[in-house]
Amino acid sequence: MLHCILVDDEPRALETLAWELEQFKEEISVVQTFTQPEEAITYLKKNPIDCVFLDIEMPSMDGFQLLEQVGRIDFAIVFTTAYNEYAIQALKKEAIDYLLKPIDSDDLRQAIQKIKKHKSNTEDNKKFEHLLLHFNERFQHKKIAINTDGKLVFLDPDEICYAASDGNYTTLYLEAAKKIVVTKKLKEINALLPEHQFFRVHHSYIINMHKIKEFLKTDGYIILEDGSKIPVSRQKKSQFLNNF
Repeated sequence: MLHCILVDDEPRALETLAWELEQFKEEISVVQTFTQPEEAITYLKKNPIDCVFLDIEMPSMDGFQLLEQVGRIDFAIVFTTAYNEYAIQALKKEAIDYLLKPIDSDDLRQAIQKIKKHKSNTEDNKKFEHLLLHFNERFQHKKIAINTDGKLVFLDPDEICYAASDGNYTTLYLEAAKKIVVTKKLKEINALLPEHQFFRVHHSYIINMHKIKEFLKTDGYIILEDGSKIPVSRQKKSQFLNNF
C-alpha cells in the first residue's frame, strides 16, 4: 500500500483529487491533505511518506519552493497543475510525473504505477546501502592471517603498530610490546593491510596511521604511541602529509 499526501491551496481541487484516488484505494491511501504549504513542510519533515501530489502555483509559495524547504527528498513527487509551462522545471526536480488538471483517470493510474516503481527502487537502494555499510564494518575489522613459526596467526590490524623490513623477513610490532617475525617481504605484508589505515613511510617501514602520536617535521621522524621512532623518507614525506 502506498501512502501519499495532497498539497493544493484550493480545497475543491483537493477534494476532487482525493475522490479520484479513491478509485485506487487498494493501491494507494491519502493520509493527509494540506491547503497551506507551510503545514505540509512541517509534516514532511517529521513523517515518512511514499508520494506527494503537489500543486505548483500557490499564493504563499510555489511547489518548487516547498520542496527546497523540505530539504532531503526521499519520496516520489507528482506535480498537479492547470499549466503546462512548468514541465521542464518539474523534470529538474526529478518529479516522476506531471499531471494536468483536470486529471485524467488513465494518467492517474500510470502515475500510481510510477510511484510503486519509485518505492521499490528506493527500498532496494536502502537495502543495498545497508549491505554496503555492513560490508564496510566487516572489512574494517577483518583480521589478517599471518604464517609464523609453523602456525597461522589471525591478527586484528588495530593490534599492529608498525612493520619493519629485514630482507626477506618482516617484523610486526604489536601492542603490549609484542612482535612477530614472518617470512614475507614488506611489500607482501603491505598488500595484506588495509590501505586506509596503513602507510609505507619508508622503504623499510609501514606504520599504522591510527598509532601516530607526533611528527617531527625538522628531523623527519614519526613518534608512535608506543614510543617507537620511525623515519619518513624524503620521497614519502609529501604523500604522508597529504593524508591529513
